[in-house]
Amino acid sequence: MKQEQAWYLLPNEAHIETPSLIFYEERLKANISLLKSMIDRIDRLRPHVKTYKCREITRLLLSAGINKFKCATIAEAEMLALDRAPDVLLAYQPVAENIDRFFKLKSQYLDTAFSCLVDHPIIAEQLSVMAIAEETNLDVYIDLNVGMNRTGISPDHAFALAESLQHLNGLKVKGLHAYDGHIHDGAMAVRQAKSETVIKDLSDLSEKLESSLGYHIAIVAGGTPTFPIYASQTDFECSPGTFILWDKGYQDAYAEQAFYPAALVASRVISLPGDGWVCTDLGHKAVAAEKELKNRVFFINAPLLNVQSQSEEHLVLCNNTAETYLPGDMLYGIPYHVCPTVALHEKAICLKADQSLAYWEIISRKRKITI
Repeated sequence: MKQEQAWYLLPNEAHIETPSLIFYEERLKANISLLKSMIDRIDRLRPHVKTYKCREITRLLLSAGINKFKCATIAEAEMLALDRAPDVLLAYQPVAENIDRFFKLKSQYLDTAFSCLVDHPIIAEQLSVMAIAEETNLDVYIDLNVGMNRTGISPDHAFALAESLQHLNGLKVKGLHAYDGHIHDGAMAVRQAKSETVIKDLSDLSEKLESSLGYHIAIVAGGTPTFPIYASQTDFECSPGTFILWDKGYQDAYAEQAFYPAALVASRVISLPGDGWVCTDLGHKAVAAEKELKNRVFFINAPLLNVQSQSEEHLVLCNNTAETYLPGDMLYGIPYHVCPTVALHEKAICLKADQSLAYWEIISRKRKITI
């Protein structure tokens, strides 16, 4: 019986430059379908685009009926607007020049409704002044610190901030935002227990605000690790990001989420510096290097090679097996952390369903597109 070709192999492999970022379109579509199947209403999905940063994947999400998005930079917001994404939340409190850039987005891309985060009255006042000057209105989400201690305001102080915003012309409190990146335990039961406090704080605060303000308060919460919990146990909008590409770190940690790895890094052996040593071209510039050496990349077709060292342009591995490698051999690796890995590449090679190759620009890896 003919053996089925491994899913990750590229046609015309000899002509593929390395190191390269590779996307697999069929797997991207499968991950979107799985995401939709895990929640009761598609309008509760607000995926975070920081993971993929390219217009073609935005179009896949839009064509699947997903119309709400979350992003972290002005460039990511503009990327979404270029394809007329209807609803874009800048999940970042803009300050200084980025306030001006944000309002330029609003004035230039009229098909997109932009909103942003706020957690401090000084920034709220500056947003209000700009909204008045631009003769526009701005929806804002109050950013809550629910335990990560990175951004946001304590839930205990959020009600007072929301009340004060009601007196600022041009601003409207649209909702609450909470990122719980500190909840990343492998055991679902532990994530569940830690999420209960977040769910209660958000639910209690939104109920209090709705009673005071007289209208519905949206809640945007979580990332990929807690997505199954919020999707099944709340009516919050959910913001997973990594699901679309998946990576080795999440694959190992969250077995209950059966997403497919849809992004690999292709690398080649470039040298054999001694017995048992294999050097590839997958340096710091091609795969995220913030984790310890053994947790940067896993080679699907060379799983027993052990990472020994890495520099800007080189990744050195130890081969203690009977397998032999030659200069030019292609290695396909799953990054342990795919989001910053994507940001290292100007383009991705996408393997289409018909086995053709397309080149997708990682357009919002840049800090600025036009604005």
